[in-house]
Amino acid sequence: MGFFDQDQWTGRAYVGGWVRLSGTLDVAAPATGEAIAAVASGQRADIDQAVSLAVEAQREWASRPAEARAEVMRRAAELLTEHQDVLVDWLVREAGSGQGKAAFEAGLVAAELHQAAATALMPYGQLLQSSHPRLSVARRRPVGVVGVISPFNFPAILAARSIFPAIALGNAVVLKPDPRTSVGGGLFLAALLEEAGLPAGLLSVVPGRVEAGSALVEHPEVPVISFTGSTEAGRIIGERAGSLLKRAHLELGGNNAMIVLPGVDIAAAASAGAWGSFLHQGQICMTTGRHLVHTDIYDEYVATLAAKAAGLTVGDPAGGAPLGPIIDAGQRDKVHALVTASIEAGARLETGGTYEGLFYRPTVLSAVAPEHPAFADEIFGPVAPVTRFETVDEAIDLVRRSDYGLSVGVLTTDPFAAYELADRIPSGIVHVNDQTVDDEAQAPFGGIGASGTGARFGGHEANIDAFTETQWVTVQSRIQPYPF
Repeated sequence: MGFFDQDQWTGRAYVGGWVRLSGTLDVAAPATGEAIAAVASGQRADIDQAVSLAVEAQREWASRPAEARAEVMRRAAELLTEHQDVLVDWLVREAGSGQGKAAFEAGLVAAELHQAAATALMPYGQLLQSSHPRLSVARRRPVGVVGVISPFNFPAILAARSIFPAIALGNAVVLKPDPRTSVGGGLFLAALLEEAGLPAGLLSVVPGRVEAGSALVEHPEVPVISFTGSTEAGRIIGERAGSLLKRAHLELGGNNAMIVLPGVDIAAAASAGAWGSFLHQGQICMTTGRHLVHTDIYDEYVATLAAKAAGLTVGDPAGGAPLGPIIDAGQRDKVHALVTASIEAGARLETGGTYEGLFYRPTVLSAVAPEHPAFADEIFGPVAPVTRFETVDEAIDLVRRSDYGLSVGVLTTDPFAAYELADRIPSGIVHVNDQTVDDEAQAPFGGIGASGTGARFGGHEANIDAFTETQWVTVQSRIQPYPF
């Protein structure tokens, strides 16, 4: 069977190979409700087995030349390029992704593989000055086993950006993907790396629910946890990992603002705003959750954005609709509750605010005030709340009225003034003349405050910092003499 053959995934996990576990999980397409896969469901004992295999395999893997590790990543990138349509299909059906979003995500996964291959070959230490006649080196060594817990929204890339650099740097990985996207967000990646020649045991994929995730966080032989998900869950994981003296890299939610300054091209600004709020139904940590618009252009911007939202098609992405379903009924109901509560509090519904099944219409709310739920909370749905401001200082104050600090966009006719403005914006990412959603394999990614623990993903520096430890080594030609 080739790595693209679904038969090898059915009812299985990947723990030293394709195995059946005691339980199973059904994977359904949110657009249709149709069962599209069945995968194994792991428990604590399965996590224990995966970690045991990882510990054993990692020692030999770390001793291999960096070039050998990089070659596996490059081969996987070639395979993914040849068979990208397989991953795209899973992302469309399993995550409800539009075709364009799914293709973009698959491209990011390939880029992460190339980046990981390059990271494996980067300098990994420093030659230090010493007060003694000796060689003094600070070098980075792999941590051992990395536990990865990944979400449903961009399931492939948000797992891959931890898996690939961690393995390329000499670690093993145990992944627990979101149970709703266990194939595209986990088992496909395992099959890809297996086909590329990754030795058994270095990557295990154990689909499961809370018990499996807790077992991974608490396992004594997993010193680093990489978690992407909600702020609520991240706080729990961070607290538990901290009590066990583990490192937890947390990439959490966002309530991202886009500041629209006077003089900009309204059509271009509204297009950027629509993309930022409605891409993948707003189910992105970087989604533009707050549109802060100068009073001089406020009315025109709201009207243009509402017209764009009203013209978007929502439906089954497998049929070509650009916007698909919300992932499940619970998330849809949360989105709708925030919209209705904000309207009741005084916000004005310009368009949308309705749904059929899991298909939620792109929604624009105007006259949104800081006390409204749509301003204060992360929505994680296709909703664009618009708030008026009069001065730049007021706009900065509005940005700061959030515990989140992931991504901010500034649309302006004076980009260098906006660059200076970035110094006043508490955010891990600032884009001048772009909306808030962007990601590149070579760029550091992460937020502050309720958005997480900073840039622990993307680029050589962040990846090496995240998945290695520093070791100080000295060497001298003879034994150091001492007075006793």
